[in-house]
Amino acid sequence: MEKNEQILKQGSFGKMVLHLCVPTIVIMLVMVLYNMADTYFIGKTGDPNKIAAVSLCGPVFSILSGLGTLFGSGGCTVISLALGKKEYEKIRAVTSVCFYGALALGLLFGVAVFANASGLGGLIGADADTLADTSTYLRILALGGPVILFGNVFNNLIRADGAAKQSMISNGLGTILNIILDPLLILGFRMDVAGAAIATVAGNVATCLYLLWYVTRKNKLYSLRLRDVSLKKEILVPILTLGLPLACSTILMSISHVFMNQMLASYGSLAVAAHGVAGKVSMVISMLAMGICMGMQPAISYNYGAGDYKRLYRILRNLGIMTVAVGGVLTADCLAGKGVLVAAFIDHAQVIELGEKMVVASMLMGPFYGLYQLCTTFLQATGKASYATLVAILNKGLIFLPVLFGMNYLWGLTGVMYATPVTDFLSLLAGAALCFRWNRQIFEKNQSF
Repeated sequence: MEKNEQILKQGSFGKMVLHLCVPTIVIMLVMVLYNMADTYFIGKTGDPNKIAAVSLCGPVFSILSGLGTLFGSGGCTVISLALGKKEYEKIRAVTSVCFYGALALGLLFGVAVFANASGLGGLIGADADTLADTSTYLRILALGGPVILFGNVFNNLIRADGAAKQSMISNGLGTILNIILDPLLILGFRMDVAGAAIATVAGNVATCLYLLWYVTRKNKLYSLRLRDVSLKKEILVPILTLGLPLACSTILMSISHVFMNQMLASYGSLAVAAHGVAGKVSMVISMLAMGICMGMQPAISYNYGAGDYKRLYRILRNLGIMTVAVGGVLTADCLAGKGVLVAAFIDHAQVIELGEKMVVASMLMGPFYGLYQLCTTFLQATGKASYATLVAILNKGLIFLPVLFGMNYLWGLTGVMYATPVTDFLSLLAGAALCFRWNRQIFEKNQSF
């Protein structure tokens, strides 16, 4: 704990990148592999309808992740701020609240989805060709709700004191098991979509077991004890308000993707499959940008909580340069190899042709997506939950949905393909404006900085 705190307080930017960002980047790459594994091995069946079914379930899985983010991201920020202020009792209360909150939400989610899988499948865009597989995937996913949510929450919480390495290990264990089980269950035992879902849940169980071991044996400040649970507003309100921005972003993104999938389904299951494959390629850039910013979030929160604003602004400047550089290189690489990347998932000429076009569209904001992520991270990490929530709502709902429907009306499938980069650009402008406004308020309170 003391070593991690010293890095947050005094470590160079390079050292913080190595200690905080690199493990979190690895986590995000692991999550990319995790998400790609099901699509890749399902693609080996040669059936676009099965890829479409798994892709349609993506928003539901994201909603579960968003619920976890409410406690995970909010709790991480509260713990980092409390650590900067040496409020150790508060940390124990926060972690216990997040533990029991995650289990309760996971159970409620699982029951609701399992009982309504067929109806939910139709709602998210499944048709006669994909409904059976979509419902099967949803039911199995629902059974793993509590463990999936716990893993999501505590992978965030243990990063609060700089323990990104342990978060990387927990994600790695789950992904390795998932990748091992996918070909065995999907192709070996011919379980297809059901095998993919079982492998996903099993991977999350492995993650959950490691996190339980780490929190109970290795971290003395965190608590899973019921007696440490506090429902006082000074504990609950910061967790929920600071977790709300990223939770809203994730959940609204999922809802928006449901609308997008419904539009794509109107152009045929091949369009849904192509979008699912192209999404896996573009996910590399968005997840890495998120990993860089999330990795540095504890350092931003710690130095803001400690009142070291000069160090805080140095971190933000260097982080912005880093995200643009990494995003630019990855965008160029993905565009150059788009054909090979799409074909790696499925050998279907029409899906490949359409998928390549969708990759190009999704990469337009690649170099600058990290700046948008930095805006939301800065606002959230410094406790400006209202602005961070507004940015999330704009990007994933208030801007995206009108843009999506408008571009679909004007340009059909091509408009749907380009709705996301247009939305990201407009959201970056809004996020930057709110960051400058919040920064001015901080400056006015601390004239010497």
